[in-house]
Amino acid sequence: MSEPILQVRNLVKHFPLTQGVLFKKQIGAVKAVDGISFDLYRGETLGIVGESGCGKSTVAKLLMNLEQATSGEVFYKGQDITKLSGRALKAVRRNIQMVFQDPYTSLNPRMTVGDIIGEPFDIHPEVAPKGSRRAKVEELLDVVGLNPEYINRYPHQFSGGQRQRIGIARGLALNPEIIICDEPVSALDVSVQAQVVNLMEKLQDEFDLSYVFIAHDLSIVRHISDRVGVMYLGRMAEIGTDAEIYEHPTHPYTQALLSAVPVPDPEAREHRERIILAGDVPSPANPPSGCRFRTRCWKAEDRCAEETPLLAVPTRFQGAGTPAEHESACHFAEEKDPVGSHAA
Repeated sequence: MSEPILQVRNLVKHFPLTQGVLFKKQIGAVKAVDGISFDLYRGETLGIVGESGCGKSTVAKLLMNLEQATSGEVFYKGQDITKLSGRALKAVRRNIQMVFQDPYTSLNPRMTVGDIIGEPFDIHPEVAPKGSRRAKVEELLDVVGLNPEYINRYPHQFSGGQRQRIGIARGLALNPEIIICDEPVSALDVSVQAQVVNLMEKLQDEFDLSYVFIAHDLSIVRHISDRVGVMYLGRMAEIGTDAEIYEHPTHPYTQALLSAVPVPDPEAREHRERIILAGDVPSPANPPSGCRFRTRCWKAEDRCAEETPLLAVPTRFQGAGTPAEHESACHFAEEKDPVGSHAA
């Protein structure tokens, strides 16, 4: 592949837990993101999946520098954006935009659609001179499949899918290279989800965009992503191409996630093996030592508590030339029949 457009290295975000009113004392920290690394290449979509509370949305905010990282680096074209502020950060943000999860609260109800989509031009006036802004906003509405005549309407006059299209139009306004999509379809109906995902794929081809696509829905992530990263309790458990992750998972957590995906074929459903995980997700304020997943893993041994597994290609698969040869953070990584993935 070409040089990555975005490189994340050992990114950490700990939220302090404090005690006291006047004299606050830190008594611990919520380890929302705890040392993740990945690359994003030009024109590709990297999907990030995981259950609620694993740190996906915090990663999205860190990539935009909306949250200040505790440690680690985020390189955009070789420049560490975690160290930037003021004008330098403003210049980088023009090329990294975000589509938010909730289309109902991410749009200002007191602003018209024209004002919402045109607001980025007030912050970056060099992109669209004042005289051409209305025409530019109407063009963006047309690009995302909305009638340009809607420019003077308010958000409450639109459906959820239409609002998310407005959010996408706002994200496209500055011609960015990267768009961070924080669960952009989770609040929408299934039929509308398909429309928005297809629109995003079309726009990616048209504008040569790179996406970081965060979602719960494994099928949607597979549909849109070139590569997929699986997160668990603030760390990356496994990362690879969509075929490697969905058809040849080697991490026990990924295998358990995939076994929970509904299979539409009744015959295949009868023969699948369902992996039921024991216990609850540990608290990110007090995560297990070593491997984070060991408290719920059927393969766990003493080594898992003592030694943190690295996200790397397992030794047994190195040089094998098989789809199992991808990065997995497990001491005992091995392939398991992906329980119905072929049927799915």
